[in-house]
Amino acid sequence: MIYEEKPWLKFYDPRVEEHVSLKHESLYDFLEDAVNQFGDKAAFTFYGKVFSYNETKMMVDRLASSLHREGFKKGDRVAIMLPNCPHYIFTLFAIFRLGGIAVQVNPMYVEREIAYVLDDSGAKYMIMLDAFYPKVKKIQQDTSLKKAIVVSFGGDRIALAEEDQYFEATLQGEVTLKETAIDPHEDVAVLQYTGGTTGVPKGVMLTHYNLLANFNQVCDFIYNTCDDIPDNFKMITVLPMFHVYGLSSVALCGIREGANQIVLPRFDVKEVMETVKREKPFIFAAVPTMYFALNSQPELLKECGFDQLYFVGSGGAPLPVEQAKIFEEITGATLMDGYGLSEASPTVIFNPPFVPRKYGSIGIPVQSTIVKIVRETEDGVYVDAPVGEAGELIIKGPQVMKGYWNRPKDTEEVIKNGWLHTGDIARMDEDGYFYILDRKKDMIIASGYNVYPREVEEVLYQLKGIEEVLVVGIPDDYRGETVKAFVKLGDGHALPVEEIIEFAKANLAPYKAPKEVEILPDLPKSSVGKLLRRVLRDEVLAKVNV
Repeated sequence: MIYEEKPWLKFYDPRVEEHVSLKHESLYDFLEDAVNQFGDKAAFTFYGKVFSYNETKMMVDRLASSLHREGFKKGDRVAIMLPNCPHYIFTLFAIFRLGGIAVQVNPMYVEREIAYVLDDSGAKYMIMLDAFYPKVKKIQQDTSLKKAIVVSFGGDRIALAEEDQYFEATLQGEVTLKETAIDPHEDVAVLQYTGGTTGVPKGVMLTHYNLLANFNQVCDFIYNTCDDIPDNFKMITVLPMFHVYGLSSVALCGIREGANQIVLPRFDVKEVMETVKREKPFIFAAVPTMYFALNSQPELLKECGFDQLYFVGSGGAPLPVEQAKIFEEITGATLMDGYGLSEASPTVIFNPPFVPRKYGSIGIPVQSTIVKIVRETEDGVYVDAPVGEAGELIIKGPQVMKGYWNRPKDTEEVIKNGWLHTGDIARMDEDGYFYILDRKKDMIIASGYNVYPREVEEVLYQLKGIEEVLVVGIPDDYRGETVKAFVKLGDGHALPVEEIIEFAKANLAPYKAPKEVEILPDLPKSSVGKLLRRVLRDEVLAKVNV
């Protein structure tokens, strides 16, 4: 029962309650409340263009009205394929106002991946950057997509099909909308595609309640204990909003606190450093590879003023202790690690400003959350692991997903008796701090993005001449891990490694495509002929550790 007793609570600041308190019934209610509080304050700054909270709501309501006139109904899905920009927020909250579901699409996806997400989600509408329009049109006939809305930031505008239109054109007309009733516990707000623990991408169903709970948990941990929050504080929103970490833990938190979010569409190390130095943000959050890149420019990094920030956080992938120490030595700031996953909206555990620092620890659980370390017995029963010993990390809390979209069996495999089974191996110390020891058995985390070997293997199997393939993650000083494919060719086939790599690049997002390919005469198999990925991964790690 040690875990139910929550030993970490002794570290909670008195200003942080044990349970998170929610006062909004929907995400749109939350936006309205923020607009009422912050009005004409700057909400988003995008390369010199500033949108206030009032202007943000106006854009949201106009887009929602346009979608409503198109026949959009509660429960309909809208795919979003945009880099970070204010239009992302306008789109999200327009969807939320209508009771729709936002389908997050990674802008790095190739045609095959876009088609899969559109087909699986049944999205009828898609809002995208103009650069992605040709790719989407190529696969539209294989999906349920009926209308594309295109965002452009300048330059020559491409011609659109008759049924499609530019974003600005959707903002015309009167705003005449009735309130949509939302059941926060049941109504899905976002489909966040992930491989879960294995296999092809699945749509994680995050409800209004899941997201409201999670960004409030994060905000309470960070802001409730700060006595001197500036009236017009700034934050840099460079973590991608198409990932729930950037959306929930950064963008939505910024709205709750009335921040002016300096929005950057992509991570460029020098631009980020210049922006931190110029804007003097209050907080900053990134994934480990971003900190690796910052560390690679020590002279410039030293001058940025990171030591003046209230909070500097890391998540999305394991943060190596040595890299954290390098960053701290250069900047004088404290870099705090955390842990989450898409299925938990995503934040479960992190190091808030008020806890004592323990290097290597991901911190303590957020409010209303129980985290346990368990072991499975031979009878299939899960028992608590003793304090300090390793086991599987499982979670119970208001941020845990409703399930996987149209995949009840997959949902049952990870949510058991109300507990989300992460597949991650961890331990808890006597103080209630947690440590990740190993990750999901096969998942690769490359530059903070999840790569599921089976998906890469399925693509490579499409290349004539490949008989067997296994994909593993290999250690990479910059990306954390990089993707490597081991291939057995069929008899009589001679396939150059370069051709395999180029085929993968054409059919997979850049972070998924193998950077290395090794052709072997045979791949390891079990006694029943099952390919053994773990054997190859262990061999790779053994060579690295020699």
